[in-house]
Amino acid sequence: MMRVRGVGGTTLDDVVSASTVSKSQLYRHFEDKPALVRAVIEFVGERTITGERERLEKVRTFAGLRRWRDALVERNALQEGRYGCPLGSLANEVSDQDSVARGKLHDLFMAWQELFEDLLRRFQREGVIPQDADVTQLATGFVAAVQGGYLLAQASRDVTPMASAIDMAITHLHLLAREQDEAS
Repeated sequence: MMRVRGVGGTTLDDVVSASTVSKSQLYRHFEDKPALVRAVIEFVGERTITGERERLEKVRTFAGLRRWRDALVERNALQEGRYGCPLGSLANEVSDQDSVARGKLHDLFMAWQELFEDLLRRFQREGVIPQDADVTQLATGFVAAVQGGYLLAQASRDVTPMASAIDMAITHLHLLAREQDEAS
């Protein structure tokens, strides 16, 4: 409900109406709306990071990275980019109002970045990209490309900008690999 309507557009009464719980039962588990939002962040975050971990752990080559990118863009295209990234959308709505939620979201984005760092270290071990490539910087760029892509797709209801943003990050890795090959 919060993904479709947004955090601001979802009231506790909406949650009670859409669920099979009474308001007193809801308040037994969540003291207020910020507590509910934090639980949503944890749930959505765990689901998002788990899914990305499963997909990114399989990537060993540029072809695998391209398949990951295609699947990500395709999943977002199913809704014409309408809702953006589940984590990015939550971050946009709550980061200025709730420092605890902001901290949880920061940790989730760092976990996502670490998944990209792991992928890039695999690429280094396999000789796909140079050993001296700054995997932290590159991983930050990947998260930024994905998040920027989600946002542009959401605004335009078209996943083409998302595909382009991620393609730019992949192209950068290709250029690093080419420089490595030319130096050898």
